[in-house]
Amino acid sequence: MTIHNNYSLKPHNTFGIDVQSKYFVKVNSVFELKQVLSNEIYKNVPKLILGGGSNILFTKNYEGLIIAINNKGIEVINEDEHYRYIKFAASEVWHNAVLFCVNNGFGGIENLSLIPGSCGAAPIQNIGAYGVEIKDVLTEVEVLSLNTMQIEILKNTDCKFGYRDSVFKNALKGKVVILSITLKLSKNHTPNVSYGTIEQELEKLKISTPNIKDVSNAVITIRESKLPNPKEIGNAGSFFKNPVITNQQYNLLKAKHSEIPGYSMGENTKVPAGWLIEQAGWKGKTFNNYGVHKKQALVLVNYGGAEGKAIYKLSNDIITDVNAKYGIKLNREVNCL
Repeated sequence: MTIHNNYSLKPHNTFGIDVQSKYFVKVNSVFELKQVLSNEIYKNVPKLILGGGSNILFTKNYEGLIIAINNKGIEVINEDEHYRYIKFAASEVWHNAVLFCVNNGFGGIENLSLIPGSCGAAPIQNIGAYGVEIKDVLTEVEVLSLNTMQIEILKNTDCKFGYRDSVFKNALKGKVVILSITLKLSKNHTPNVSYGTIEQELEKLKISTPNIKDVSNAVITIRESKLPNPKEIGNAGSFFKNPVITNQQYNLLKAKHSEIPGYSMGENTKVPAGWLIEQAGWKGKTFNNYGVHKKQALVLVNYGGAEGKAIYKLSNDIITDVNAKYGIKLNREVNCL
């Protein structure tokens, strides 16, 4: 374990922003993590826990210590007649975890295929796609408390999951390090194909009774068709959350903009942020070496060499414009530093 000085973060964020961290260390175990956190030299230095770097935009150098978690492991820890309980180490790549489950017949997360990031980051955002969220299958999260330096177990209800939200973004932000997650996955799963364009994709393939692998493949095809590969174009996936507004506000907007889509959430309605951004005229706009992706307005991209502060300003401009045109203030899904 080596602590580096003035370390380039370009390989450690999917936006590919070329900034430095004053200190950087990769830890492979809880023992190493505790060693770093208890080191007196870095006691009063700001610290940031970094996973896959797929949900972060660096706008400047980080004047502190970045700790990259690098623990690995996938383990079936329990099972009963209907379910298997699988524990994933925090630094396991999320998509690899999905493929492990799909290939072994464990159902429940196939709709979350190809979402970038690590398993440890998944509950922070309560990642979701095509009608499924991780809260639907997560049973517990193993964390290291930074106050006590003890390992604690948080149950699903302790995580206070909301739409792209959790206790890890609020009360526990900066107070714990996620070490692993445990998911409850079905042995005889009925796939959810009713959301988005999954059904259409399956119809193209002439699959009338899809299994979880069929659904996973359909989701991968859909995502690859409209989302840029971070290895080719720097991005962090969806930059903005889909806004949730009251039904009254939605009905007023519908009266002015009859074509505006919405998805009922009881007393509220979720409006696709991508639609708002596209209708406001931002989709495909390019500014030198950065811009809004041509196929998906939710995605801001770095075509190479862009500065994080320029991309952040672009997100501000989009938020301001959409708010002026629709009275809806978009919130960023990406963590900006």
